[in-house]
Amino acid sequence: MSVNGNIKIFTGNAHPELAKEICEHLSCDLGIANTSRFSDGEFNFSIGENVRGADVFIIQPTCPPTDTHLMELLIMIDAFIRASAERVTAVIPYFGYARSDKKDKPRVPISAKLVANLITTAGAHRVMTIDLHAAQIQGFFDIPVDHLFAAPVIIKYFQENPLEDLVVVAPDTGGAERARAYAKRLNAGLALVDKRREKANVAEVMNVVGDVKGKNCLIVDDMCDTGGTLSKVAEALYNNGAKSIRACFTHAVLSGNAVETLSKSHIEKIIVTNTIPLRDSAKKLAEEGRIEVLSVAKLLARGIKSIHDETSVSSLFI
Repeated sequence: MSVNGNIKIFTGNAHPELAKEICEHLSCDLGIANTSRFSDGEFNFSIGENVRGADVFIIQPTCPPTDTHLMELLIMIDAFIRASAERVTAVIPYFGYARSDKKDKPRVPISAKLVANLITTAGAHRVMTIDLHAAQIQGFFDIPVDHLFAAPVIIKYFQENPLEDLVVVAPDTGGAERARAYAKRLNAGLALVDKRREKANVAEVMNVVGDVKGKNCLIVDDMCDTGGTLSKVAEALYNNGAKSIRACFTHAVLSGNAVETLSKSHIEKIIVTNTIPLRDSAKKLAEEGRIEVLSVAKLLARGIKSIHDETSVSSLFI
């Protein structure tokens, strides 16, 4: 894949490895910039090359520490706008604060809308992201949003590594549509786990809807934070006679004791993507083969090329 024209790829400190991989797919060099910090912790950013009239893409997932990486993104956008870039696209593989997308109880913010406003106010012309936690967040922006899906990357993996008697499992009712799409593409069965969440980051599994006895189960979700939901879903499947249990999710946030929780669970293998750098504590599980990381660099590179060439991105959803 080769890009012709005045295109520039830059990155902050969130995930430079992913940015470099994207550049390899696009056969271009990563843009030169200073992404250091002052002694007081403030982000010290400056562009090291001419970007006047350029089509700029900033690769910056707002992964933990979320506030730090979000502020870096806003400052970088402002710098490129002031440097007279023709267009600035914020490529945010993982969009932080996406879980705060509505007022589900009194006196709480809608943080996802606030972040959308900040990115727009900073001057971004468009946004590209992967697997938003809530699809309606696209509507929070007053600029175009290209919402890509990691499903083709993950589904391809399981097509190349097929499992007999496969049942795709939605960990909650909200993930039913995603699980149904996976099941259709993989010619697999479908099951649903009914879950009640009593408080934030604590999940209680109630029961399994669907036949999982003697089946190879694949839990499908968009992200994993504490690992509590996944481990309890896996326990419910195990108690209902599942033959084997695997899990796949796009964003490996894995905060707190998530890695320890998952390592003690009934999940044999976890498939994730590199929208977020794998935490050091999770790399041990990767070395043991319990976690496998799939790259979304080619997917993002194709999206960047489509935006730059003003062609449709719909082919990326196949």
